[in-house]
Amino acid sequence: MTTDTARPGPLPPARLFVDGTWQEGSGERRDILDPATGAVVTTAVEAGPRDVTRAVDAARRAFDAGPWAGTTPRERGAVLLRAAGLLRERAEEFARLESLDVGKPITFTRAVDVPRTVEHLEYYATAAVGIQGATRTIATPAFAYTRREPLGVVAAISPFNFPLILSSIKIAAALAAGNTVVHKPAEETPLTALAMAELLRDAGVPDGVFNVVTGGAATGEALVRDPRVDKIAFTGSTAVGRAIAATAARTLTPVTLELGGKGAHLVFADADLDAAVHTAVSAFVYNTGQFCMSGSRLLVERPLYEDVVTALGAACAHVPVGDPFAEGTVVGPMAGPRHLRKVRDVLERAAKDGVTVLGDAEPAVAGGDAGRGGFWISPSVLTGVEQESPYVQEEIFGPVLTVQPFDTEEEAVRLANGTPYGLAAGLQTRDLTRAHRVAARLRSGSVWVNAWPLLDAAMPSGGYGQSGYGREGGPEGLDAYLQTKSVAIAMPDSAVAESAVVDDTTRDDSTRDDDTGDDR
Repeated sequence: MTTDTARPGPLPPARLFVDGTWQEGSGERRDILDPATGAVVTTAVEAGPRDVTRAVDAARRAFDAGPWAGTTPRERGAVLLRAAGLLRERAEEFARLESLDVGKPITFTRAVDVPRTVEHLEYYATAAVGIQGATRTIATPAFAYTRREPLGVVAAISPFNFPLILSSIKIAAALAAGNTVVHKPAEETPLTALAMAELLRDAGVPDGVFNVVTGGAATGEALVRDPRVDKIAFTGSTAVGRAIAATAARTLTPVTLELGGKGAHLVFADADLDAAVHTAVSAFVYNTGQFCMSGSRLLVERPLYEDVVTALGAACAHVPVGDPFAEGTVVGPMAGPRHLRKVRDVLERAAKDGVTVLGDAEPAVAGGDAGRGGFWISPSVLTGVEQESPYVQEEIFGPVLTVQPFDTEEEAVRLANGTPYGLAAGLQTRDLTRAHRVAARLRSGSVWVNAWPLLDAAMPSGGYGQSGYGREGGPEGLDAYLQTKSVAIAMPDSAVAESAVVDDTTRDDSTRDDDTGDDR
């Protein structure tokens, strides 16, 4: 694999991918920025209502005509495996494109984003073979069975922070199940979504089965309002998730929502201190804190509290912040200016509120052209925070960690469960019995012990409370794109018997009518 660290140059203007072809959109174009420098790398079109309608038209035709839904699960799996193979061959290209688009360190996109996307394609390619109904024994003499069938047209809406990973977990499952897809990536980070459209076409996905429309809120709203959409899968903010759920309710369209998080990370006194601090730092600076499953709340048993806070302050000062294309970078820039403004505003407000802020919001950026512009911020630690403060209760979505002490396991669980969110949680302990006991009590869709995160395509993820509903990943993720049909075929003798029952009932009714003098 090449280790070229040169930043990619300007790219051609991006277009929509509809019905197997690249198409111009009807809306205005917006600049796509390099988060490390603030420079424009290309433009993408804002898909208007007519563009969205064209994309849904294509997906609807492709589904109803049956060239994809009519294939066998094994055949669909073979196409997804070819796509995984092509992505392996083009791994460096996709890694560099993801780093350019989002500001992720290139070492991160090579080690995490692209391999995880391959994993999603391969997992659901093999899981597709298991799509099957079952025969059932019923009381009536009949041959009864179930069929597992695709839903139809899927609207997949993915966020800016993990464009490849959080789109592929939707797309791979939806396609494996036999659905067609209209994908709307985040308006700031559409580049790998468009590259994926080309890759899936090359792998053999038929025209119209996979479509990409770029744009912002208006584009997404047009997509979820289209009554021909049979399923919506969304990852993003809780506020937008609520709006999508309300819109979908009007047509009873099923929805999977993976929304905000405020992950609690518990450190018990018996934990390995060095390992706990290392994991705690990784958990909140992961992807520059732009991670809905971030470990953004650290709860520390009081005997370790002061030592942990001291160690965190020292560790954060030495986290390498730098050019995403420099090999030694651990933390890159925020993905865009609005995300940077939000985090800076939070830190300024915290300082005014008397919260202790450890860390320098203005980092010394190392490497290349980075530092001359871009959207930079350093990891920060907040201590002296109250449980009901906005710093503990609200998702910040940046490299900001709150630290609170606790005295008992009961208090730790109460504090951990004391926000509206429940997407991810974790704990550090050497006590396996405690690990199982606390994991069972944490109201969270995922719980990790002595590591953060532990993710795999075979494991479902999703939220409790305001973190959403439904699951992505694992067999549960495939089930979300399937529906069950029951079929019962009467056996010849049972058909005759049931006909006789109907005849007898009719004769009995006639007799009763005559007896009562009812003249019909």
